[in-house]
Amino acid sequence: MSLRAPLIAALVVASSLAIAPGAPAVGAPQPTAAIAVPAAAPAADQVTPEVSSVPVGPEPDGTGVSLDVSVWPQASGKHPVVLLAHGFGGSKESVTDQASALHERGYVVVAWSARGHGASGGTIHLNDPAYEIADARKLLDLAATRSDVELDAPGDPRAGVMGGSYGGALGLMLAGVDRRVDGVVSAITWNDLADAFFPQAALNTPPTTAAGRAPIATPGPFKQVWATNFFLSAGRGAGASSASAAGPASSCGRFDPTLCRLFVQASESGTASPELLALLHAHSPKPTMAQVTAPTLLVQGVADSLFGLDQADANAQALAASGTPYAVRWSDGGHDGPSSHEAEETEASYQWLDHYVRDKASHDGPLPTAAFTYGIPATRSGQPSTLTTLPAYPGLSGGPLVTRELPLATAEGALVHPPGGQPASLIAVPGLAALGISLSTYQIAALPGQSTALDTQPIAEATTVVGSPVMRFTVTSDSREVTLFASVWRVTGGSVTLTNPLVAPVRLEVTPGRPTPVMISLPGATYELPAGTRWRVLLTSTESTYANSRVPSRIRITDASALTLPVAVGTSVGGAVAGGLDTEAIIALALLGVLLLLALGGWLVRRRRRRHLPARPDLADIPLVVEGLVKTYSDGHRAVDDVSWRAEKGQVVGLLGPNGAGKTTTMRMVMGLISSDAGSVHVLGEEVQAGSPVLGRVGALIEGPGFLPHLTGRQNLEAYWAATGRATEDAHFDEALDVAALGGAVDRPVKSYSQGMRQRLGIAQAMLGLPELLILDEPTNGLDPPQIAAMRPILRRYAETGRTVVISSHMLAEVEMTCTHVVVMHAGRVITSGLVADLVDSDDTTIVDLPEHVDHHALAAAVHALEASEGITEVRVDTPTRLVVVADRGRADVVAAAVGAGLPVVGVSSRRHLEEVFLGVISSASAPGEPIEPGDEGASLVERLRQVRAR
Repeated sequence: MSLRAPLIAALVVASSLAIAPGAPAVGAPQPTAAIAVPAAAPAADQVTPEVSSVPVGPEPDGTGVSLDVSVWPQASGKHPVVLLAHGFGGSKESVTDQASALHERGYVVVAWSARGHGASGGTIHLNDPAYEIADARKLLDLAATRSDVELDAPGDPRAGVMGGSYGGALGLMLAGVDRRVDGVVSAITWNDLADAFFPQAALNTPPTTAAGRAPIATPGPFKQVWATNFFLSAGRGAGASSASAAGPASSCGRFDPTLCRLFVQASESGTASPELLALLHAHSPKPTMAQVTAPTLLVQGVADSLFGLDQADANAQALAASGTPYAVRWSDGGHDGPSSHEAEETEASYQWLDHYVRDKASHDGPLPTAAFTYGIPATRSGQPSTLTTLPAYPGLSGGPLVTRELPLATAEGALVHPPGGQPASLIAVPGLAALGISLSTYQIAALPGQSTALDTQPIAEATTVVGSPVMRFTVTSDSREVTLFASVWRVTGGSVTLTNPLVAPVRLEVTPGRPTPVMISLPGATYELPAGTRWRVLLTSTESTYANSRVPSRIRITDASALTLPVAVGTSVGGAVAGGLDTEAIIALALLGVLLLLALGGWLVRRRRRRHLPARPDLADIPLVVEGLVKTYSDGHRAVDDVSWRAEKGQVVGLLGPNGAGKTTTMRMVMGLISSDAGSVHVLGEEVQAGSPVLGRVGALIEGPGFLPHLTGRQNLEAYWAATGRATEDAHFDEALDVAALGGAVDRPVKSYSQGMRQRLGIAQAMLGLPELLILDEPTNGLDPPQIAAMRPILRRYAETGRTVVISSHMLAEVEMTCTHVVVMHAGRVITSGLVADLVDSDDTTIVDLPEHVDHHALAAAVHALEASEGITEVRVDTPTRLVVVADRGRADVVAAAVGAGLPVVGVSSRRHLEEVFLGVISSASAPGEPIEPGDEGASLVERLRQVRAR
């Protein structure tokens, strides 16, 4: 990937991941599906769980099913029980840490692999009341028969249920059909699965007016990426541990065939059939939420593109309507990334169960946690949000809270839906936050012609928005169907950043040519609006993670209203007021800030000057210096062991070595992607660490190029350069396109490119801006011979301008013809380095050329005679017409000895191929009993070979 374009490359990496859409359990750590409530530390004296196979209801075809169940028992007395449900794609093993923690708090804990998961039998029905929910009721029945479980009545255990995502929905649905449940903790889950997969952000559509009829309510666009990942995780992980349980292999994995068929149809058409919508609706908490009487804690992620805050809000509204005690926590994590408040969420979840299940608190009493807890986004990236509470949950619209109108500076715009739905805007990729990647490239979201921006006036005073802002506008289209995706961006000066990686989709059926009013709810979240900033509502006609219509259309947006913002001023968990300050407090803080600035100003100026001085002035003119790098992985393997080398201006340096030599690890440390255990890397005198500013002077292509497939080659280069924030004239696009040599294909989508075309575009992207140091990993991968030949002079000429090129490659012939210098690594060390010309030209080696037709018996006898000659160290038959002779004698004496031995010599040279040098030095370094001695690592090739031969 191009390390100077981390955002674009990260998109391709993330799109290749099968991100498990359901967390394994409340709190179970899972990098691809982080959840709201984290894992607790296991107890020091863990109890060995009782493992059993529990028969449950058969499959629709009559096949018998048993669940793989584990129970953490209590040694004595009667105790409440907790059913601990895992997330989609997980198993009972996913929740062992939570089970141990709950057992320590006095519970009997039951964990099981859900039907179609782990070692349990059956197929996945997505929480069908007749299957998965009935299975959970059977577990309650069994818990009621245990001697260590407390009963409220015969057959009625004192029971709580806890789960995240898939398990969170199960908990709500179980409580909705079984009054024996006494408390629920449900995290990052859904209310209506149909609405979650086909979301619709249109609200309260006005009635028909003279201007035209109102839109017809339709399901929203299909979340195709998440649906695909559901199936990938089920086929890959759910039940992978038990082939026998999984049954015969099929394209549906362990999904119920009917469910699979309906999802496949939706994926092919991009729309939902009535049958699928009815099934998803039935497999949801929504139909039975009015019957839930167990006090419920809802934990939902703000950064969650699968199940947004609207799903938790719907569950909360149902609980409020029925008078059931509940509390809501908005986590800053979700399916797309981990929470920064794991410990607080864990403790709140356990306290909820302790309060209502273990301690049997009255439903009319005070809640064990705040009724509503949310996080105010951090002002600096990587910092946790500030936890804030309100005495009542206000809902996404703000409820009784204050609302504020934010006038628009732009109230209209136009956009088109492209034929075929491509290229598609890219706003948010599921799972990127879990990889530590923030997608905030406005250029690849606001594709020209396919987007329009509605900007607000600058906000006068800082505001905290808690919920879903609302906007009204009028839509006019030349087609009967309109699909829009709304996202919220913060505009500060010339900077445009995505406030949350979320979109609000809208699909409408309208009368072509007639204006249609619509009101949309923007993504629900917590937003910080500093004074003086503006909000931008970006409307796009496509979004890459959703199924897009293939029918072209033109869309006009007019009469956009002011934004209605739900504003909250809560109390910080630490006791301070969050979201607003009185005038005296603001003045006091301002005065304090002035005093601090006066006191620290001089120090900051001096520090800034020091930061801009080279860390090593003596290396300021050397593009790359690697000194003493060491990297040992957690398993004890030392991948890089005291590696030192440098690349000077004007050089093309080849980094060579067999697999496992440590080349890739070294390159990743050079680029600051991973840290070293010891040693340093300096680029132009500045030490390299993650995010070092000096890396802006480096172009790199590491482990293959990454591009947005729906954009053309030219658009990819332009989008990448725009993301750097540098002036267009500094990009040198013409030079880069000459390197790519794509001709007319440069204006075709990259998805149509061959591997070689992508590789050439990747090299061109790395060369944008003409960086002083260019690092290329396997640059000729995928290129045909003419393209490889054309690349050689480009790289040599690039270095001849005073720049530096470093190439890691296994194609030794190409390195020999392209590079001026080489560094050879083996077993984590540098075993030789130097000029290519010196390495292939050696005083002790003579190349003897023979005629094409030589008698093999005579040749063997002559070679044997030559080997016996004085001073001849080695004679090796390289080809039938070529001998390599290593000797301590002069070249003329060697030739004379060869002729005297009977060899028909027709030519003599001293130059060997780099491949011969490479294999020889690797062979000598790998010889048993011949370890590399300290001080030998950087020895010249000739000296190294002489040392080995002398031993």
